[in-house]
Amino acid sequence: MRLFAERGYQATTVEQIAAAAEVSPSTFFRYFPTKEDVVLYDALDPVLLEAFRAQPADRSPVQALRGAMREVFAELPLEALAMQQERDVLIRSVAELRARMLDEFAKSLQLFAEIVAERVGRRPDDPAVRAVAGAVVGVGISAWYTAGDHASPRDYLAVMDASLAQLEAGLPL
Repeated sequence: MRLFAERGYQATTVEQIAAAAEVSPSTFFRYFPTKEDVVLYDALDPVLLEAFRAQPADRSPVQALRGAMREVFAELPLEALAMQQERDVLIRSVAELRARMLDEFAKSLQLFAEIVAERVGRRPDDPAVRAVAGAVVGVGISAWYTAGDHASPRDYLAVMDASLAQLEAGLPL
């Protein structure tokens, strides 16, 4: 992130990133297939999944997600929140990253369908499970765009939580 801020995303090479991380370019590519993947990797995803799984069994998938998000974001140190915001600004400002982020949202649909299915004892390809997963991912995309270019992670969380509450209430207007 430091190199992208100093040199710009386009001007920063994989070789420069590898050198700054004190690894070879081949080692870089073992962890990240592309330069875009360095930015799109979200270390919070596994933490959020575990927090989701740890939610009380009597909560609906949407309630469990809201609880997990509140827990994960509440425990994040300020530096991690700042890094998330910096990453988000970069993704929004680079066309290739914005496009790939939409691909990441599509991957999230499958992942969320799997953990919802696990939670409710159904299959991930069950149409009802896929509908819930798709609705949640749609809310995530909407919140990402609604929160805006310079929203903090806490701003995003507030928009996401309110949007999930609206989804849970049956989407009243």
